[in-house]
Amino acid sequence: MARIIVITSGKGGVGKTTTAAAMAMGLAQRGHRTVVIDFDVGLRNLDLIMGCERRVVYDFVNVINGEANLNQALIRDKRCDGLFVLPASQTRDKDALSTEGVGKVLEELSKGHDYIVCDSPAGIEHGATMAMYYADDAVVVTNPEVSSVRDSDRMLGILSSKSRRAEQNEEPIREHLLLTRYAPERVARGEMLSVDDVQEILSLKLLGVIPDSQAVLNASNAGNPVILDKNTDAGQAYDDMVSRYLGEELPMRFLEPEKKGLFNRLFGG
Repeated sequence: MARIIVITSGKGGVGKTTTAAAMAMGLAQRGHRTVVIDFDVGLRNLDLIMGCERRVVYDFVNVINGEANLNQALIRDKRCDGLFVLPASQTRDKDALSTEGVGKVLEELSKGHDYIVCDSPAGIEHGATMAMYYADDAVVVTNPEVSSVRDSDRMLGILSSKSRRAEQNEEPIREHLLLTRYAPERVARGEMLSVDDVQEILSLKLLGVIPDSQAVLNASNAGNPVILDKNTDAGQAYDDMVSRYLGEELPMRFLEPEKKGLFNRLFGG
């Protein structure tokens, strides 16, 4: 049976879809058969970041409604064997996702995959609760800002009380923290919460720290998960995150301001 991972947050715009794409690609690159599902019905973006928007014929809601089967709707990634995308519908309402329908799709996918990564909408609306209901693991994505951290704290309460595991008194969802858009220079100036500040508030195991980087936007615009760009700090940080999820012990990187060389100090570069 597949392990189901939900990528969630309380606040929008923190990098959930970027994270879902990177994590799915990273797992597949390591030989794990993986599918990533877009739960943001009506506002899908995962297919754009995965670079497969022109290949969408059927979607998640079509499968739930019996209008297509999974083989028709799943899109195989051209860069990595064993990675598949199940896009969301752009024309349906989020209420098209039902607990029973989502459960049947996840059960069928579990038979042929090692990991199912669920890209959740922000907040606690219907699509988000559907994405987290069947989760085994949760990656809570937050920016180092008070409002983002506060909203993530709210999500932890939902994860611990409204999941299938909570309803059936099973082992709780394993919760992980991913800190995105981290700028050590701004932390040093007191303009942004530090890693320690965020961990003190949320008390979660830290899975990774993703630096604020132009590489994320460049990769998204090109339709490539940023984890593929191993020459960038963001790509390396996401690669580290996947390794930690799989149990590897790695030190956190990109937590300190970049030291300027002598030339830059002399000439203000």
